[in-house]
Amino acid sequence: MTTRILPAVGDPDAARSVTTLLSQLPDAEPGAPVGDSTQLIDTLARLAGESLDELPEVVLVHERIGPVPALELIREVSLRFPAIGVVLITADASPGLFAAAMESGARGLVTLPLSYEELVNRVQSAAQWSVGVRRHLGTGGDVFTGPGGTVVTVSGAKGGVGATVTAVQLALASQASGRTVALVDMDLQAGDIASYLDVQFRRSIVDLAAITDISPRVLSDAVFSHSSGLALLLAPGEGERGEEVSDRSARQIVSALRSRYEVVVIDCGSQLQGANAAAIEMADTALLVTTPDVIAVRGAKRTVRMWDRLQIRKAEETLTLVNRFIRNTEIQPPLIEKITGTRMANTAVPANFKELQGAVDAGRMHELDAKSTVKQALWGLAGELGIVKVPENADKRGKFKNDRGSIGRPRRWRDGDTGGRATTEEAR
Repeated sequence: MTTRILPAVGDPDAARSVTTLLSQLPDAEPGAPVGDSTQLIDTLARLAGESLDELPEVVLVHERIGPVPALELIREVSLRFPAIGVVLITADASPGLFAAAMESGARGLVTLPLSYEELVNRVQSAAQWSVGVRRHLGTGGDVFTGPGGTVVTVSGAKGGVGATVTAVQLALASQASGRTVALVDMDLQAGDIASYLDVQFRRSIVDLAAITDISPRVLSDAVFSHSSGLALLLAPGEGERGEEVSDRSARQIVSALRSRYEVVVIDCGSQLQGANAAAIEMADTALLVTTPDVIAVRGAKRTVRMWDRLQIRKAEETLTLVNRFIRNTEIQPPLIEKITGTRMANTAVPANFKELQGAVDAGRMHELDAKSTVKQALWGLAGELGIVKVPENADKRGKFKNDRGSIGRPRRWRDGDTGGRATTEEAR
């Protein structure tokens, strides 16, 4: 049997050394090394999207891989692709590291400097384990083996721009189309999703923060099943407890959710913390919500630059949504696109708070009228993001449907005249 091996090694010299040894292994088919954690996850997701049979049996993770630390990366790979045998390459052969690696999901550990005999033994052992797991899964096992669900983070350029309403409606749109959806409140100190959906629930995301192995049962105990069909993971009622959710625990939580739901929508609020920074870095789509005014656009620009400096997200990998859009306002989407350097969503959400006020005050955002132009725009945005099953929920005119009937096409700022007002210097 041929063993496919994918090395994840950031250091060029180490990558050459690993590749040379791998090429000497019997019945081995080593792939080209990937240079960082993001590239590794993207490569595995792409292969799994083509076919689960395309995934390598073994992944080698070098201790100096980045930006995600090696043990956290091993945990994410193990959660998202549980039929892959992961082996850690490290200079530290201490019992403590060995135990931590096994706890993270590694199937073995190879010490530096690399030894041919040790590498052969560890790779073959991990490969045999992988083959056994795949054989078990092929006989009807219920372990998740796909590339994972889609993660969408929603962040505000500043407070009050509508990030929570956007996150809630995106999740509702996706769920209404037949997806399994988790809505997560990672605005840890000021999260309000519970208020928007009239929920009183004792458990929160903090209950998962100290757990190293988040099993399906543990996750289900912390998640609230809402009447709309959404699975809610709420922010703590005591804002100071948000500090208990570290970036590491956030990665574990997001990975666990991704492995069990088709879509995960995360409200990250407007304040950056380690936990929501980790979520934004892991997201398939990072949505930044702004309003078309100088203060909010400045905030969006600051946020994008901060994400770039902290190596969380590049500007061109961020999607910006304009909320409370008015066609005759001076600050139009093309100007915001130019100032922030981000991509702009085709959909813009119209300014019509009167439609929302009753639902917001009653905590019944899930019962917002289907005729609401705000709801139409946000559900249209869900289609643009690819988190709804549009073909199964569209009529002949291309209108999206829910249980109350059709929801028309959203207004798109790119359709027709945008006003051409792209000269405001204040926002710069």
